Amino acid sequence: MSFFVHPQGLCETSMIGRGTRVWAFAHILPGARIGEDCNICDHVFIENDVVVGDRVTIKCGVQLWDGLRVADDVFVGPNAAFTNDKMPRSRHYQESVPQTHVALGASIGANATILPGITIGRLAMVGAGCVVTKDVPPGAIVAGNPGRITGYVNVDEKPVRRLVAAEDAESETAPSRPLSSGVTLQRLKLVDDLRGMLSVGQFQSEVPFRPQRYFLVFDVPSKHVRGEHAHRKCRQFLVCVKGSLSVVADNGLQREEIVLDSPRVGLYVPPMVWCTSYKYSADAILLVFASDEYDALDYIRDYDEFIGALSAAGD
Repeated sequence: MSFFVHPQGLCETSMIGRGTRVWAFAHILPGARIGEDCNICDHVFIENDVVVGDRVTIKCGVQLWDGLRVADDVFVGPNAAFTNDKMPRSRHYQESVPQTHVALGASIGANATILPGITIGRLAMVGAGCVVTKDVPPGAIVAGNPGRITGYVNVDEKPVRRLVAAEDAESETAPSRPLSSGVTLQRLKLVDDLRGMLSVGQFQSEVPFRPQRYFLVFDVPSKHVRGEHAHRKCRQFLVCVKGSLSVVADNGLQREEIVLDSPRVGLYVPPMVWCTSYKYSADAILLVFASDEYDALDYIRDYDEFIGALSAAGD
């Protein structure tokens, strides 16, 4: 055989890739498909309608139930629990099983629980003991019960770089500063006197386009995430006029987290940069200027589609 099964392991499927190792007391049913160079540790159970990619590590005590799709290079920690029935009853069977997807390079910590039909994005990290009740965005770090986004990892799997916009503006002499994620921090004029404070930006100099619309984002619960998309053509300029929030910008090569916490700083977002906003303070108000009127077709809301579009543009 091109794969290894421990003498105390029970492997009923022949659809296993070269170099995969199945260890003692693991049980794999006939319909399961396992990729190459995987490591299936002791006491793992894999049901029939399960697809596992290449170079996947499944630690001890994990059960993979029907409907699970695991992409390449995924790590599943000890005793992580996947579920596939939203309303389980004894001897009551579903007409169809919801699919749960774990995307490329994601990691799931020990004793985490994943609800049915969830998608865990590429390179996401689920903390130990986390209960995942909603989709996890690409690169997000989630922890707690229920799971909440606590941070992001970069596309090279290292912790994302974090900038505080107001502090950065004070340390920089140039009015604008391009960042490696493709966005630009723009210092805005701030006037402070006895009558109060005034922040101003001029279109096409500080704000590098004439806007066709604007919108405000406010009263966002701190647990919620907004954005999670890129634009094909539309440009945006973000100003946090009150409170604070974090914007995670991603151009497919670099990902950065920018804390917007002052109306004296704007963030210019060009087309084809994936942006997510989260960690809204209770009083946060985000003002966004857009270069174009609303067009649903201008949005890219699937991260894999975004990466594909970047690749196609580079060919």
